[in-house]
Amino acid sequence: MVTTLTAERLAELQDEDAEFVLLDTRPEESFEAWHVKGATNFPFGPEEDLDEDGQLDDLRAVVGDHDRIVAICAKGLSSGNLATQLASATDEFEVQAVEGGMKDWSGVYDHVAVDVGGPTVVQVQRRAKGCLGYVVGGETGAAVVVDPTEDTGEFEVAAAEHGLTIEAVIDTHVHADHLTGGRRLAGDLGVPYYLGEHAEERDLAYEYEPLARNEVLDVGDLDVKALHTPGHTSESLSLLVDDAALLTADTLHVDSVGRTELEFGEGDSEDASGDAANEGAERGARLLYGSLHRTLLAEPDGITILPGHVEVTSEGEFGHGSPGEPIATTVGEARTGIDLLSLDEAAFVDRMADAGEKPANYEEIIELNRGVREEPPEDRVELELGPNNCSA
Repeated sequence: MVTTLTAERLAELQDEDAEFVLLDTRPEESFEAWHVKGATNFPFGPEEDLDEDGQLDDLRAVVGDHDRIVAICAKGLSSGNLATQLASATDEFEVQAVEGGMKDWSGVYDHVAVDVGGPTVVQVQRRAKGCLGYVVGGETGAAVVVDPTEDTGEFEVAAAEHGLTIEAVIDTHVHADHLTGGRRLAGDLGVPYYLGEHAEERDLAYEYEPLARNEVLDVGDLDVKALHTPGHTSESLSLLVDDAALLTADTLHVDSVGRTELEFGEGDSEDASGDAANEGAERGARLLYGSLHRTLLAEPDGITILPGHVEVTSEGEFGHGSPGEPIATTVGEARTGIDLLSLDEAAFVDRMADAGEKPANYEEIIELNRGVREEPPEDRVELELGPNNCSA
């Protein structure tokens, strides 16, 4: 008999170190680009029969001594077909298919409390994408949400779990790898929605409250100071909360820095060595270098850094830490532990010239986040599938 399980239950099984084989039935190219931790690729079509070309024997070889199989695909179609065919062909295995496949896996979250020695901080981790948003509250219970994804209910639940009331929403920048839920969450709750004042340069098609450089936003008894940290984008903010936590978004991650060319684009200039250079990315890299060394790293070493992303590798693993654990560092640890931060400006700019593969559909996502484009909900979900690729 074939049963299904939710993507959330799959995450629980992973965390429990349960014994099972996870078979990903998508084509090899899709699997190699992005898959769940521990999955094994077994391509299988939604109309395919298991008895073709000795596939059952091939599957037995993949599964080995395990008697429990969980199948996953893009949306649950081909994995459901494999599970059904396998259950009909043999009673050797307990077979389950993941409802909604990788589409639903993309919406699995963990709510993680982070001890920063003061404010209440809940890091809302999107397990498959590595997106990190925040609910930050003070003793009065008033809270601010920073960089919420479209799954805004996760942030409302995280606030309720800690007895917090959301009184403001901030997006640190116009995101390129995922769709923001900032405006919608603020509208639903009837609270102000903030962006940095330089967001006016991004030709946004909606209204927001601008945060000026070094402006302090009072949220209950919290002091949230807006630091202008351009580089990843022109309007990027980092947020210093009660001199205890520094929310650095995509300017500074725990083991790298944000890429610079997604907004600034390409140019035709040459650098001093005569090698072809990307003029826009070079400008962004110089801005980022200044934001890192003259703003963020100028803060005291003990301040906790809370980034906007953590890398999720092609093997489905966090590049730093694990889901359900705080993803954080300190100013001092970042200064001494991140290779890029030890470079002088010229070397830094040169290194940033090649940031690797860009996020999937980033141009369309930027347009949606600027409010200049609309997509049906189902199409919006499709745009986000895949790794985030926001680190350099």
